[in-house]
Amino acid sequence: MSVKEFFIQKWRFLYDKIVLEKASPEYIARGWSIGMFYGCLIPFGFQLLLSIPTSFILKGSKTGAIVGTFITNHFTVFVIYPVQCYIGAILTGRTIPYSELKQAMAMVIEQNSFSALASLGMDIVIGFFVGGILFAAIMTPLTYFAVLYIARKRGAAASKKAASLSQQTDSKK
Repeated sequence: MSVKEFFIQKWRFLYDKIVLEKASPEYIARGWSIGMFYGCLIPFGFQLLLSIPTSFILKGSKTGAIVGTFITNHFTVFVIYPVQCYIGAILTGRTIPYSELKQAMAMVIEQNSFSALASLGMDIVIGFFVGGILFAAIMTPLTYFAVLYIARKRGAAASKKAASLSQQTDSKK
């Protein structure tokens, strides 16, 4: 499978998750944005512990809250976490060489433990959360409005199809 086919397959999976859910567009978008928020802000492993209860409290899609956290997974964290820490460190006036961040994140991922991240020092931990807040502030509204658009488009297509079927039924009478 080529890289292009891989991304097309993943896009179809996400699109189907949005389109096939039987709920209001706002409910679907709210769940996805909750998942994206925690996916950007919290280290993976803890994201679902927060996104699922939050989706109940804020009345959002549970499926979206789960799948939205997948922005960070075992494949993407090698890129996202070092960039997040690096940007967070810059925003807080700390200096952490990017090469050290990549090496430290590989250690965290290998150990799959938040304590491994904490043992790397407060500069990286603070950078992680400050960068996470920035990413969450950007990605959460983008996710909400993108999913809302897709879900509304799905709703409009379903209404159009229902109207077409209704007209066909009326014309047969």
